[in-house]
Amino acid sequence: MSILTPAGFSAPALEVASEKIDDEFEYSPADFQRIRSLIYEHAGINLHPGKHAMVYSRVSRRLRVTGHKSFGHYLKALQSGKGDAADNEWQEFVNCLTTNLTSFFREGHHFVELAKALTAHGNEPIRIWCNAASTGEEPYSLAMTVVETLGPRAPVKIICSDIDTQVLATARAGTYLAEARGLSPERLQKHFLRGKGENIGRIRIKPEVARFVEFRTHNLMDSHWSLGEPFDYVFCRNVMIYFDDKSQREVLQRIHATMKPRSTLFVGHSENFTDSKDLFILQGKTVYLRTQK
Repeated sequence: MSILTPAGFSAPALEVASEKIDDEFEYSPADFQRIRSLIYEHAGINLHPGKHAMVYSRVSRRLRVTGHKSFGHYLKALQSGKGDAADNEWQEFVNCLTTNLTSFFREGHHFVELAKALTAHGNEPIRIWCNAASTGEEPYSLAMTVVETLGPRAPVKIICSDIDTQVLATARAGTYLAEARGLSPERLQKHFLRGKGENIGRIRIKPEVARFVEFRTHNLMDSHWSLGEPFDYVFCRNVMIYFDDKSQREVLQRIHATMKPRSTLFVGHSENFTDSKDLFILQGKTVYLRTQK
């Protein structure tokens, strides 16, 4: 059967910013520093001082859409705007500066460890939080692991969040190129529908896998989190590298508060939280156990 999705079944491609800055828009070092401050205040993202060209490439898209002729004018309008339109532009500003690199079953040892834990968990309901869910490959990898380990009727809920509304739209659609990275032929056959006709070359996650997943917009730097009952497992991978030490500590404290005692936190290969032993204790390769307190 053909796969039908919103927006003509399209999925945005990831772009790599050029290091060359053109002269289409006026863009000063002060504009760059202002953007660094704004994205830090709103999303906790600590932009490296060397990202001058990347910021120009990404934010200039918003200038074209909004009709502003310089970064200074755009940023002034961004900060002075009010109402729903202003809120929407703040979201677009954050969207264009977030990085979304992902694939299915990335850092595969985590899914092996999760499968072992699920097997030993028993028949009690299980809650998993996948934050920085991006375009959905990681959440659906979790859902496939659940199906393969516990079956399609397992009492598991996977809450998936991201600050970027555009990537979440792609994630909700659950459609990808057929040659998506990280999928074995067996998983491709078992968990996906193949597109036909105008959708040839694309795949869509099967409903029995997608049923485990719920997507929502969430900013890790918000002071108030409303995520429901405590989680048994949390995936927060390759997120903290964009935060400074202060923001990392704040987010870890909030994550800790959302988890059950002795629950498990999975992090990225370049992240290390041994300085927060009061919150999480290292159990294995990039796997932490939440403390009792």
